[in-house]
Amino acid sequence: MSNPTARTLALLSLLQTHRSWKGSELADRLSVSERTVRRDVDRLRELGYPVDAGPGIDGGYRLAVGAHVPPLLLDDDEVIALVIGLRAAAVTAIEGIEGTTIALMAKLDPILPDRLRRRVDAFQHSMEVLSWSPATATVPAASLVTLSLGCRDREEIRFDYQRRDGEVSRRLVQPHQLVSAGRRWYLVAWDVRRNDWRTFRVDRMADPALAGVRFDARSLPAEDAAAFVAEGMRVRTVEYRAKVVVAAPRDDVDAITRWFDADSESIDASTTMMSLRADSLEWLASMIAMLSISFDVDISEAPDEVRQRLANAVVRLGPP
Repeated sequence: MSNPTARTLALLSLLQTHRSWKGSELADRLSVSERTVRRDVDRLRELGYPVDAGPGIDGGYRLAVGAHVPPLLLDDDEVIALVIGLRAAAVTAIEGIEGTTIALMAKLDPILPDRLRRRVDAFQHSMEVLSWSPATATVPAASLVTLSLGCRDREEIRFDYQRRDGEVSRRLVQPHQLVSAGRRWYLVAWDVRRNDWRTFRVDRMADPALAGVRFDARSLPAEDAAAFVAEGMRVRTVEYRAKVVVAAPRDDVDAITRWFDADSESIDASTTMMSLRADSLEWLASMIAMLSISFDVDISEAPDEVRQRLANAVVRLGPP
């Protein structure tokens, strides 16, 4: 079992049978090494679960008897929704959130009725959540709390902010709304010194703090904060464009490029013009390369830099 969240909960479930488990038995049940079992046991202890370990070669792990747990006051659908939300939260870009979600799910497990525990266990073992790269910047939960308080109470916030070019400046803003977009958190706010609306990536903020000054609400120039962030992302990220002619019907091309940022237009029944957009030359070249796997593609109208990258890739791959 490769997912650490699901594995830790599975270990807790085994220990809650109140029998003594040898490390080798737990390793076999969880399909991991005994060393991984020891790490997971230590993790449970850090979360507050008293796991006893017997001495000697015949010693085993046992969960100490805990306090009485109150009955569950949620219906079945509410529990499943809670589990889905917690599993999704475990891989968001918030520092320390995974340990917190594991602790919550571990506390939930012992109070589930048997019929519901089986459903939750089935879901746990059937679901994998895509984790973002370790290089992905995370945000402190404390920062999100501070920004949320500023939004709710209409109180100005100060922080240092690093722009995309690396320049750092001191900002004073009137926070409007936090927006979660995939692995990123954004703050929509009125920039007091620049006298305009701005979107700030929370992972680029340093030490946000309430400034102690209240402000009157302003009208956001968008339907809502999410739409404001989405529009800003669309404008900022499309830095490179290319047009290519694909020797295939439009429907066939659209089936391949449904995840691309692209527009298609039929030239005739067997030829399609694609207008591709990307935030990097590498991704633009990759999209064209993926198209070329399935179809003949004319790249004569693509930027010189893109054609050079494709040519370099062909050289690196060598002859077929």
